[in-house]
Amino acid sequence: MTKKYIYAFAGEKTDGKADMKNLLGGKGANLAEMASLGINVPPGFTISTDACVYYLKNKNKLPPKLWNEVLAQLADLEKTIEKKFGDSNDPLLVSVRSGARVSMPGMMDTVLNLGLNESSVLGLAKKTQNEWFAFDTYRRFISMFGNVVLNISGESFESILEKEKLKRGIKFDTDFSVRDLKAIVKKFKALVLRETKKKFPDDPMKQLRMAVEAVFSSWNTDRAVVYRKMNGFSHDWGTAVTVQSMVFGNMGRTSATGVAFTRNPATGENKFFGEYMINAQGEDVVAGIRTPNSINQLEIEMPEIYQDLVSVYQKLEKHYKDMQDIEFTIENQKLYLLQTRSGKRTAESAIKVAVDMVDEGLINKREALMRVPADQLDQIFHPMIDPKAKLKILGKGLGASPGAAAGKIVFTPERAQELAKNNEDAILVRMETSPEDILGMSVAQGIITAKGGMTSHAAVVARAMGKACVSGVEELNVNSKSKQCRLGGVKLKELSHLTLDGSAGLVIDGLVPLIQSRLTRSFTRMVTWADDVRTLKV
Repeated sequence: MTKKYIYAFAGEKTDGKADMKNLLGGKGANLAEMASLGINVPPGFTISTDACVYYLKNKNKLPPKLWNEVLAQLADLEKTIEKKFGDSNDPLLVSVRSGARVSMPGMMDTVLNLGLNESSVLGLAKKTQNEWFAFDTYRRFISMFGNVVLNISGESFESILEKEKLKRGIKFDTDFSVRDLKAIVKKFKALVLRETKKKFPDDPMKQLRMAVEAVFSSWNTDRAVVYRKMNGFSHDWGTAVTVQSMVFGNMGRTSATGVAFTRNPATGENKFFGEYMINAQGEDVVAGIRTPNSINQLEIEMPEIYQDLVSVYQKLEKHYKDMQDIEFTIENQKLYLLQTRSGKRTAESAIKVAVDMVDEGLINKREALMRVPADQLDQIFHPMIDPKAKLKILGKGLGASPGAAAGKIVFTPERAQELAKNNEDAILVRMETSPEDILGMSVAQGIITAKGGMTSHAAVVARAMGKACVSGVEELNVNSKSKQCRLGGVKLKELSHLTLDGSAGLVIDGLVPLIQSRLTRSFTRMVTWADDVRTLKV
């Protein structure tokens, strides 16, 4: 019998389910589960981790007949969506996304908007009556594919964008005109030709195969290997690849994209928590390209969509009996769910969520105790700023991960590692963090970013590591080349002393005295349960 490598998800035609994470990865398994629950998920299919393991063990060769299976699934997807992949009139575009059995935020690769070329972009513009959207989507695809698949530095594409903004005196990508976007597409393609000595691939089928293989290969990138070592994950698992029909948050003022948590991942408060951006795609929120809006604002801007989102998150939390981290896109006033997973949270949040869920009857006390990993417990005692201390506040951002930290400013992850080797405390200051910063983030005492919100890469990773983090300090100007930054009218050079309060979102001049935080009522209750159950290993 031929081994099954591909599992579809499309409403009733769904093969997988939530307990198949080892085979479908967390993303693929949960997409299948959501589709089975009747939640509006863009249809697609997931190529299993077994295919990745085969590929990596056989010198980057796909399993026999796998590609025929991919083409058959793609044909089924075309029928479901009623669009043709690569069509010049009304093209089906897909995302190609990684997904391991455990959450590894940003450590592996994703390509969005795949299937565009010089012909299909015109069809997309004509079909949607939105030329700006079509060429914005095309420039996004070229830069992402160029970075992930063709190994061209993402900074090279970003540098072109920044120069074009400066030339035109604009601040955001959304301020570009159609003519601007067409010029940027040409410059991006010229960059690809210059760097690879080849033209950007126009054949959608070739694009798809190259992207699938690139995502498989991303399992073994340096950052992914480092992250697995840090967290004790096996190198043998491999990643699944999910190929999913695209929905677009960048179609104008009636479209948006966002990330949300069913409870506060920093404090555990039972309150819907998240962020979104109008006229944007998912990577804009996570990468911290601009500071997003609080999810509460969505209730004002799109009240019906907000209520739909609330219904979905409540359904998911009750189903999974755990705090969920969800990704969503709104395309022309229609809500789609792109992901759900158990949300990464601080120790304080983990304890409060677990205790509250016992009170709500969702889980029992033994399950609650198992929700707080023993190695996370030391985070409960994270320091806080001494209330008696006098503070010279330089700036304010978002309190992205609680606790306080003090140390010497560094602007690169490498310098943070150098200080750590000398037992010196480092505060990593960046415009925004990326997955490549993971080693520096792991040894820094705290993290400050100029861009990004509460669901940006810096915020999510800092909370998981128990690091204090302040994100979205909009007045902060960082120049890592000259090893200095400017904030609150003060120029700060590398190794200057700085303190941050990740709870209040404050950046403070100098070294401020820190004290141990107070234990919460939820922690005290959990300790009494541990005595009852007698299984907690502290």
